[in-house]
Amino acid sequence: MSAFLPLANTPRDYAWGAVDGVSRALGWPGSGGPEAELWLGAHPLSPATLDHHRWEDLADWQQDADARLPFLLKVLSAESALSLQAHPTTAQARSGFAREEAEGVPLTARERNYKDPYAKPELIVATEHGFEALCGFRDPAETQRALAGFGDVPGLKLWRELLDAGVEPAFTWLLSGAPEVTDLVQSVIERAESASDPDAELVTRLAALHPGDPGILVALMLNRVTLAVGEALWLPAGNIHAYLRGTGVELMGPSDNVLRGGLTPKHIDRAELQTVLDFTPGPASRLAPVPVAPGAVAYRPASVPSGEDVDFELLLVTEDAAVDLPTPAIALAMEGSFTLAEGDEQAEIGHGDILFLPEPATLQATGAGRLFIAAGR
Repeated sequence: MSAFLPLANTPRDYAWGAVDGVSRALGWPGSGGPEAELWLGAHPLSPATLDHHRWEDLADWQQDADARLPFLLKVLSAESALSLQAHPTTAQARSGFAREEAEGVPLTARERNYKDPYAKPELIVATEHGFEALCGFRDPAETQRALAGFGDVPGLKLWRELLDAGVEPAFTWLLSGAPEVTDLVQSVIERAESASDPDAELVTRLAALHPGDPGILVALMLNRVTLAVGEALWLPAGNIHAYLRGTGVELMGPSDNVLRGGLTPKHIDRAELQTVLDFTPGPASRLAPVPVAPGAVAYRPASVPSGEDVDFELLLVTEDAAVDLPTPAIALAMEGSFTLAEGDEQAEIGHGDILFLPEPATLQATGAGRLFIAAGR
């Protein structure tokens, strides 16, 4: 078996994707339409295809190898905000999946919450400057300071009192469907149109896409983060988040379990979302790269307490480097070119090329650029 197998897939055309976004990031010819995500993994909803006589795609390889690829690698390019969302723990995913299976909810049904029995912890590394995201609940005092700029609009006093009681009661009220919330959303939007601070700009931007959505106000309860190239966020189970715009490389558990609370035309289940949320406020959970070899760093969830049991990591090689890969891996060149060597075999990988390494390897990379390698731990 070859140590290097070419891998491919077609970008998914979700409405929030940037026009030609994935293709532009990879140097491919564009489709002319929104390109939101490129999936590189074995997930049955969009398994990456293999150039191999034995396997059509990574789902085939996974079945034949009687192994499970412990990650899903993506290239993501957002022109507008994704949904407010969070992902379950493994126990929550197994329970939810079993429940919906017993209820006979088809996997393809719009109202299906749990598409598989797996957790979906994830990290994202910005590949362009200015990647914007909402990530985790910020200190309520910060939200209170932001709300002071909206003046005395109807309903604001009640929301601020609930914030004084804690994140959870304030969040629960916003998603309750109460008429007072509907009025407050509209009042805040109208006030934001005449203001120029960052919080007002965010309200105006989200309202243009999702008028009347209470998620617009939830956004004011979250940390807003802008990443430079190479900076990363860590999004464990229970973390509420929404990417706002930008391009990055994302690595996650091999799952498509997403519980949504707003800012989307997709299925929303606010009650189920609240069962998985971590309401603990604090700063956004950034993930600092860890040097692993000259010329290589790792974005390693195990370096933070909430990622101790996560069995994947994302390596970034920028120059000549030797790295150990204890599991099958996927290599993705986002810039420059490299020669990869494993034993007696070699392969060239340049901007936009993707290779699957079906066996553990001690990999020698020679070249310069930005080579991402997803692997298990």
